[in-house]
Amino acid sequence: MHTYSAPAKIILFGEHAVVYGEPAIAAPFRALQAQVTATPAPHGSGLSIIGAASGVTLHVSLANDTPDNALIYAAQLVLRALDKPPPDLTLELRSDIPIGGGFGSGAAVSAALMRALSAALGTPLSGEALNSLVYQVEQLHHGTPSGIDNTVIVYDQPVYFVRGKPPLTFRVGAPLTFLVADTGVSASTRETVGDVRRLHNRDQAHYGAIIAEIGALVRKARTLIESGGACEELGELMNANHALLRALSVSSAQLDHLCAVARSSGAYGAKLSGGGRGGSLIALTEPDLAPSVASALREAGAVQTWLMRLE
Repeated sequence: MHTYSAPAKIILFGEHAVVYGEPAIAAPFRALQAQVTATPAPHGSGLSIIGAASGVTLHVSLANDTPDNALIYAAQLVLRALDKPPPDLTLELRSDIPIGGGFGSGAAVSAALMRALSAALGTPLSGEALNSLVYQVEQLHHGTPSGIDNTVIVYDQPVYFVRGKPPLTFRVGAPLTFLVADTGVSASTRETVGDVRRLHNRDQAHYGAIIAEIGALVRKARTLIESGGACEELGELMNANHALLRALSVSSAQLDHLCAVARSSGAYGAKLSGGGRGGSLIALTEPDLAPSVASALREAGAVQTWLMRLE
């Protein structure tokens, strides 16, 4: 019996614009994890996946593609990549990552499952191979994903990401304290990405300018993070990023309200994180103010808050 895991992720700057070639900054969020435990099964029983929370058992075969089920599809991708038949194995999945919360739940589950299965087959996947396979599952979830979720989650390190280019790690000049809040509203990244694409196709000059402005903002944020620059400036960039995302139609009244609450409670800045219209938000704060900001967010409707240090 062996257990394999993958963390959630948080996008600090640049979501949605990253789909159009602009940079984004993201980091693993290790407070939330997906875990898969691999246990040998009786001879002839084949490969099965059990959801610990749901109790549902899925049986995996290579008889045909099953892209309508992401878990089976992830297992099939591994088996085909390694040219192996389904082993006699049970994979039990546990995850405390909220689905549709902007935390990369789908990518984390896929990464943990693929790690467990490839290791059980005696051929653990390299980071590059795993990243490529998880991205294929992300396409199933999100249609035209940027690739940032799978990259941050597979490599488990903060990245400066530009689509189609090797991810770059970056140095954090001074520790940063973020509060992460879950709105409790599940939202479809596929839907929000598609809506932004429709807006962009309708008026490329207008929405292209917004996307380019987000990209410029991300570059400034990277410089500030690496230099240990003033939190006030970084917070202003977060606020500006949120306003631009609102202009792309991916915020919501609740996200706007919670971001305003965070700022009025002492946070330097706040923005939605991930696909938007629900999911999560992040706020940059001083460590000693974090408890009061978290309390204010929960009183305003956030269902859960966590502390995240970037250092």
